[in-house]
Amino acid sequence: MALLLWGIRGPATAARFPSWLPLAVRGCPQRQASGASPPDDRVVRIPHAWKLRLERPASKRERGGSPETEGRASFGEKLLLRTRRQELSQAARHTVGRLDRPRLVSDGWKHRLSQGDYFQLERTREETPRERSDDDAPSTFLELGVEPRVAAPLQEVLGISRPSPVQQRVIPALLKGGHALCGAETGSGKTLAYLLPLFQRLLQAPKLPEDGLYATSPRSLVVVPSRELAGQVCRVAALLADPLDLQVKEIGGGRGTAVVRRRIREGSTDLLIATPGALSKALKRKMLSLEKLLFLVLDEVDTLLDASFIDLVKDIIQHAFLKDVVQQAFLDPTFKDRDEVWDPKAQLVAMGATLPKGLSQMLSESADLSNFTVLTGSSLHCLQPHVKQRFVRLKGCNKAAELLQLLKERGSSSGAVIIFCNRARTVNWLSYILEDHDIKHLRLQGEIAANERAGIFNAFQRGEADILLCTDIASRGLDTIHVELIINYDFPLTLPDYLHRVGRIGRIGSKFLGTAVSFVTHRWDVDLVRKIETAARKRSPLPGLDIVVKESLRKKKKF
Repeated sequence: MALLLWGIRGPATAARFPSWLPLAVRGCPQRQASGASPPDDRVVRIPHAWKLRLERPASKRERGGSPETEGRASFGEKLLLRTRRQELSQAARHTVGRLDRPRLVSDGWKHRLSQGDYFQLERTREETPRERSDDDAPSTFLELGVEPRVAAPLQEVLGISRPSPVQQRVIPALLKGGHALCGAETGSGKTLAYLLPLFQRLLQAPKLPEDGLYATSPRSLVVVPSRELAGQVCRVAALLADPLDLQVKEIGGGRGTAVVRRRIREGSTDLLIATPGALSKALKRKMLSLEKLLFLVLDEVDTLLDASFIDLVKDIIQHAFLKDVVQQAFLDPTFKDRDEVWDPKAQLVAMGATLPKGLSQMLSESADLSNFTVLTGSSLHCLQPHVKQRFVRLKGCNKAAELLQLLKERGSSSGAVIIFCNRARTVNWLSYILEDHDIKHLRLQGEIAANERAGIFNAFQRGEADILLCTDIASRGLDTIHVELIINYDFPLTLPDYLHRVGRIGRIGSKFLGTAVSFVTHRWDVDLVRKIETAARKRSPLPGLDIVVKESLRKKKKF
């Protein structure tokens, strides 16, 4: 067998190479000639790259200088990613390069023999978002520009004295009066970040009369995707508005037309909180008007741009921004006089834990994008470093047993649990399983009648049951500071859904940092898990969630 080799020549070269090398490489007999070297003198020829690798000091090779072993953790070292296969665990000190392709635990999870495998993202921070604030940042709401009468209820009613990092950056920008797109991680205090500037602007503007046309014209509007979130925002807003003598109202789906009309006409409305369906229906039936709107907030804007909401949201924005002043003055001679003290353009604020592509395109149809400011957190679209996250590869038939085991292992002092499913029928079926095992729980999904659904989440917040079995309607914006464990019984269908679900734990004011456990069953689940694992190893944002804005928008501001 002919072997083509090149490299080095020397009398004692064979001793430099380990015994596991093939004999043809370690040395080969030379032809004898007159005056030639003794028979023991051999010629070794190897590839140059192989030669350099073998000549590298052994200590460097043992330390893991190769890409395959560089991120391995030694015994007792703090880990970023833990798995039962030690060679695939990653040390907390190591970050995979942006262009590198790491070895993933989930690479083989589409094979049936991977059942039972797992990996876990460990906590790299032992603090909630509130503590991660700059030392030189404003330490009080007054320093941010909030008036004393607006800031006073925060301490007296809510017990909040120090703004979060998100509030430190967003509130001053909104107080300037411009349109803004604000994105920050879940549980970072976005609700107060827009409510405080909203109330301050309402106090600075003159009030509307309580009769006639003005009775059905709210001065500010917050649009949210679900009834549960509308109720939560309404409760927080009412606590802040009562001392300021401002009226807050809330309308959501599932209520009759007569109920909505009566609620709207009960005196003046300073702040209206509504879901897209109920609000669009009220606008079409002329039950309210947005012509006197000063402040419009799209909360959880990524959900509002979903296919089921986007047409309704576009209609709402057009009612608020596209007003033909000439036509209004022709139809109503007193219109010009009434509008002298009002700004015909409301301030628009879009808030969310993810800012999706196409948001700016939709807004450009109704507003001037040159007046927008984009405020994004440095951790936007990133995995929460203070939340432990575990991914378990399971067969579908084993998920119920694994769930029951997790629930039975909980301690008596453990926090509440939220179990997410993708379908309402899965919630119903799993509810029967928990009932058979005498596990007290609450059930929340979109097919439940409106009158039954209204108080379910409130009951969970009050602690009537510490297990909530639900679909994704409970994953957006709801404040769950007493939740310790999230279980993704069904793996979420998209990466934003995963971020929102895990965002129910480790929030500002939470009693627990929290743990998320995800069951990975289907092949398409594995595709998402690979993206999550890669982002975790590289400490980078999740792919496909980059914000796309037009050049006419102002430069992004990070915080």
